[in-house]
Amino acid sequence: MERTGQLIPESETFSGLMGVEFLPAPAGSAAARLKVERKLCQPMGFLSGGVSLALAETLAGYGSLGLCASGEFPFGVQVSGNHLLPVPEGAWITARGTVLVRGRGLHVWNIEIFDEQGRLVSTSRVVNYIKRGGTHHGAEGMEANS
Repeated sequence: MERTGQLIPESETFSGLMGVEFLPAPAGSAAARLKVERKLCQPMGFLSGGVSLALAETLAGYGSLGLCASGEFPFGVQVSGNHLLPVPEGAWITARGTVLVRGRGLHVWNIEIFDEQGRLVSTSRVVNYIKRGGTHHGAEGMEANS
């Protein structure tokens, strides 16, 4: 999906700060991976649960953007999650998302995060509000799932 306008460089966004690497995925799904760096850990050296939730919301927003028509923009309005396994510093995690509900005004996503052994680390549900009309700084020009 192509939009015109000015983009905020990925390195200057929250996902860039975390080090998220988006992976190819078909429409209606999204995927990304992330290295568990020290800055993303809680004091005991394991991935912070807040990072898992931020990754889930970021991935769902990225996936919803690929489903939006021109002039529509997704905004996360609710995220809830369950953390199932700890992930140590230095490991990689992979997040995969699937849209469960693609309504005119809301998208509901299921996001699962796995460790390098393929074990389920975290599962989240994300709801995105789809805003129509107008523009939002940085939203124009984004391409998702390309």
